[in-house]
Amino acid sequence: MPASWKPFHKTMKKSPRTKAPKPTRTVSIIGTGSYVPERILTNADLEKIVETNDEWVTSRTGIKERRIAAEGEHTSHMATHAAKRAMEQAGIEASEIDLIIVATVTPDTFFPSTACHVQRQLGASNAACFDISAACSGFLYGIEIAQQFISNNTYNTILVVGADKLSSIVNWQDRNTAVLFGDGAGAAVLRYRAGSHGVITTFMGSDGNYGDILHMPGGGCAIPVTKENIDQRLNTLHMSGRETFKQAVVSMLAAANKALEQSGLTVNDLTCIIPHQANLRIIEALAERLDVPLSRFQVNLDRYGNTSAAAVAIALDEANRTGRFEVGDYILMVVFGGGLTYASSVVQW
Repeated sequence: MPASWKPFHKTMKKSPRTKAPKPTRTVSIIGTGSYVPERILTNADLEKIVETNDEWVTSRTGIKERRIAAEGEHTSHMATHAAKRAMEQAGIEASEIDLIIVATVTPDTFFPSTACHVQRQLGASNAACFDISAACSGFLYGIEIAQQFISNNTYNTILVVGADKLSSIVNWQDRNTAVLFGDGAGAAVLRYRAGSHGVITTFMGSDGNYGDILHMPGGGCAIPVTKENIDQRLNTLHMSGRETFKQAVVSMLAAANKALEQSGLTVNDLTCIIPHQANLRIIEALAERLDVPLSRFQVNLDRYGNTSAAAVAIALDEANRTGRFEVGDYILMVVFGGGLTYASSVVQW
């Protein structure tokens, strides 16, 4: 046998295996749904709990009432109600869902994820599940994640839910925050739909340097809640109101302009703008800076207050079901949340 002989499989040059890439797909929102608890907590009701009054709350926030979850009603329960309504409108069964994303800062449990609880309640046994934590920006973060999975052919049908039970982490002795927040959930079903552009662009941003202006300092591994510090209410919302207001306006304006720039559209192309529902003054400031009349904004915070990740999702569902826009119209969603986080999304309906 010649000394130069070598087995064929050791001398052969291997050609890299190539797989023809699938074309990216456009992604549409094919169904929306929302849910708010039955219990209504008005500003007059709050007067019995904390030092405040209707005039003070309304003039500073625009909020008249908010919804409070019933005893034993968890974030996953509200998320499931909203999901079922979105699925009904989309005309899909639970078995068709490939992925469930729940955006929340008030999970039923740290683990398993709230998305897993929702999966069980829906019977969506074929779905992968995870939660995301981006505070009030979570729903739009979820929309962008879903768009990526669908456009690159990883999944076909994705359920995105924004849900929060903020009444469980509110300090009801702090009038500066107790008047602001409520409970609720909103959901959207996303899928490839031929002939429709759908989600055109989503812009996301964060700045951890401002993490302490709106946060819950305790409850995690950094500051566990103990019997020694329980009276400090570290596992409740803490907010620097003026700085939060300032950063909300600046961040939402920047996010809105960035998404419009990326989409090649202007505000004049928009039929409806759906902002985060935190404070009417913030929305008015955004409208002024965008030079858009407030009438083109979907506003419902007077009835629900700030429901965090659920807020823009609930407003989207209400706008959809009340005919604020039609197929082919352009809408802009824009949000701001603790972290700080911010995001905006341009969608062709």
